[in-house]
Amino acid sequence: MRAFRDSYGMPPHAWLTDARVRRARLLLDTGTRPAEAAVAHVIERPVVRRLAALLPVALLAALTAQQTFAQGHALMLDARAAGLGAAAAALVLRAPFLVVVGAAVLVTAGVRALGG
Repeated sequence: MRAFRDSYGMPPHAWLTDARVRRARLLLDTGTRPAEAAVAHVIERPVVRRLAALLPVALLAALTAQQTFAQGHALMLDARAAGLGAAAAALVLRAPFLVVVGAAVLVTAGVRALGG
């Protein structure tokens, strides 16, 4: 800490605050809206970027599960569950996206055709 203060003339937390204020001023001067400038340092963090990249996948998975296994308030297992299982198997095998979708469609249609 002492070496940092000797090099930069201020403690690390003061330097970080100063850097954030300078960055916000630069963003505001270039026309960025104040709300965006206020959270810019948060959005640029690597952990936030990773979470933001995973959030749509998690939401899509939750929606798919809800649409596949729920009918009203009851749990429903039908041909869609088999199709979802086939898609999961294709994903585990690292199949291309179109193959995953195709497997799900074919298995779901096959189970429906066999089941009536």
